[in-house]
Amino acid sequence: MERKSKIDTTGATALIIFMAVLGLNQVGIKLVNEGMAPMFQAGLRSVAAGIIIFLYCRWRKIHIDLQKSVMIPGIATGLCFAFEFALLFQAIEYTTVARSSVLFYTMPFWVAVGAHFLIPGDRLTGLKVVGLLLAIMGVAIALLGGGQGTQQGTSLIGDLMALLAATMWAGIALIARTTSFSTLKPEAQLFYQLFISAIILVPLSLFGETFREPTPTHFLIFAAQVIFVVSIGFVVWFWVLSIYPASDMASFSFLAPLFGVFFGWLLLGEELTWNILIALLLVGIGIILVNRKPKAT
Repeated sequence: MERKSKIDTTGATALIIFMAVLGLNQVGIKLVNEGMAPMFQAGLRSVAAGIIIFLYCRWRKIHIDLQKSVMIPGIATGLCFAFEFALLFQAIEYTTVARSSVLFYTMPFWVAVGAHFLIPGDRLTGLKVVGLLLAIMGVAIALLGGGQGTQQGTSLIGDLMALLAATMWAGIALIARTTSFSTLKPEAQLFYQLFISAIILVPLSLFGETFREPTPTHFLIFAAQVIFVVSIGFVVWFWVLSIYPASDMASFSFLAPLFGVFFGWLLLGEELTWNILIALLLVGIGIILVNRKPKAT
């Protein structure tokens, strides 16, 4: 499909739906952590989703290129993917969904800065910088107040893990845009990441805790994550990434913490405070500025 210079209605709709799913997914991870240890859950999810994506690729005859020029960046994205979710799943163990969501979705900042230096024609303009700064201010304000982790004294550890996970996600987006890895179809890109992360996370998780006290509800939520978040959601993400500008597209990721905060409040009873409401306003304005089309001359 032809590359586009701006986000259009189709791209915006796909991104908003995907970000809502990701926000809800943070709640799902929190709940499944009650039945599975975080790293084991992340590794098992990669295995299950990897099988689904592999079978889908075989059915649609999608080629998974194993040439060196593709395999090297593919392994790099797989490593980023593994560390991203190992960190994120553990972060949600230590802190609230609202806080982990806000910090994890600082990813667009890292993508926009990286794209400015690495991707021709995807440079930061004055308006984009203002928009991104407003959104970052919203993220900072969202963190004011509270700070109690789910385990006493561990909120800061969880916050730092979520922030580091965001840089891993940004690394995937930049590698996918700046290397020959971008020549693969989205499904093949995702398979690389699932396969590499599975062979890293599952063996590592076996050295520690695996199952806790899983119930049928935990397995049902886990299955929903595998099918709707990973198998479908991330394919959509890579499809959008292959068509639209990285910095404009990634700015929509600031919607995900808003959905995460909302679902955390709705489903887990996490407190919705004044700073979260101000953050919603700043992030919304930031997204409008980042994606505003320049006036025709």
